[in-house]
Amino acid sequence: MRSLSDAWHPTRRWIVLLAVVEWGVLNGVFQVAAWLRFLGNSDLIAAAFGDVYRRGLLFATIQVLAMTAMGMYVAHSREGINGHIVRALVAFVGGGLVLIAAQYLMPITPIGRGVMLLALFIGFFAVVLTRVIAVWGVRADLLKRRVLVVGAGSKAALIKTKLADMSDWRSMMIVGFVPLQGDDETAVPQAQKLAASDGILALARELEVDEIVVAPDDRRGSLPMDDLMQCRLEGIALNDVGTFLENETGRIQVGVVNPSWVVFAEGFDTGAVRAASKRAFDVAAATTLLILTLPIMLVTAFLILLEAGFRGPIFYRQERVGQGGRSFWVLKFRSMRTDAEKDGVARWATTNDDRVTRVGRVIRKLRIDELPQVINVLSGSMSFVGPRPERPPFVEQLSDAIPYYALRHAVKPGITGWAQLRYAYGASVEDAEEKLKYDLYYVKNHSFMFDLLVLLQTVEVVLFGKGAR
Repeated sequence: MRSLSDAWHPTRRWIVLLAVVEWGVLNGVFQVAAWLRFLGNSDLIAAAFGDVYRRGLLFATIQVLAMTAMGMYVAHSREGINGHIVRALVAFVGGGLVLIAAQYLMPITPIGRGVMLLALFIGFFAVVLTRVIAVWGVRADLLKRRVLVVGAGSKAALIKTKLADMSDWRSMMIVGFVPLQGDDETAVPQAQKLAASDGILALARELEVDEIVVAPDDRRGSLPMDDLMQCRLEGIALNDVGTFLENETGRIQVGVVNPSWVVFAEGFDTGAVRAASKRAFDVAAATTLLILTLPIMLVTAFLILLEAGFRGPIFYRQERVGQGGRSFWVLKFRSMRTDAEKDGVARWATTNDDRVTRVGRVIRKLRIDELPQVINVLSGSMSFVGPRPERPPFVEQLSDAIPYYALRHAVKPGITGWAQLRYAYGASVEDAEEKLKYDLYYVKNHSFMFDLLVLLQTVEVVLFGKGAR
């Protein structure tokens, strides 16, 4: 097992420091909330709380415990600031409920709704600001996950080519590549290769490695399994190159994985509990969106009728492929001419498509044309978050051209999805193949927290029109 000095890794010290700083910030936030609620009157504060500092300690401790439960103090988080926002939001709601329950179950003086709400509101933004500084403001290498690649051939070189964006390296650094028998000797520069003369474990200890990525060109007899097992027992994370790239890029590299990986990989969870939580999320999100956007939908319907001279349909029904490959009819505001496909041939939408009406061009850009799909969500044919449903002719074409394409139908299609956030509008087989990488990542890893993250980032898509045509 690791020694005490190994366990007290520099990264772990930063996690503890972050928790202590946020605990102090939340303690101060409570004092500020009490001061604001009673307009700085110390007599009123004392009458309401007695010792306000003890209440601040309780508030800060409960919230830090809630954030710990939500995984906000883990080493080398791969999430950006949006992920921290989602987790903080859930943590503050949960922490607030615990504080409310504690006041009824324990013999303590109630904090008061005004101070509680102020403290939760200010505390949430204070923690988000702290996280922004921690995630974006600190750039030291000691905050990064140290990764050793076992393999120095063409598969190992994929790590450099697939992680071309500098933002991909924000949370980790490659300390070197260990060549294996059968590797392409020209794939990785010689300067980046490391000799493991005393074994992988000794090298990993020397370099303070947090994770090992196994990327051999030829697995037959080339992997030092005993050494890798010892590294695993030491607490060093081990991943194959496909899983590593999946975690770092938020997409599954279809060209790297094989059928056995698809069969045995962890994830692809469609159990009863997950299905129930997803349905509850769908109904809540769709109902809220319907209530909030009903005025917008009424205005849109009027403008569509006005442009068409009060003739023609407002809505457009189109056959799409849903969960399990079953077809359903998706509902949208009509944004194209009624004769857009009068010959019956399905076509991809293109940039500046001349079939789009003037009103349609605006509502497509703002994604307003998608709003009627809340009815599909409430009826159960769609989910709020999931892969976008495609038309049957396109599904048939893409299933023949792209491996594993049918796997995206393992979950219900969604109004918004991971692929829509991470990739531009798809209008070709090549685009569909790239989007599939993100869709499969969602299918494999979908969860309540993931759906919340996608929902939050969708606001950015709507406001700035990313990916819309």
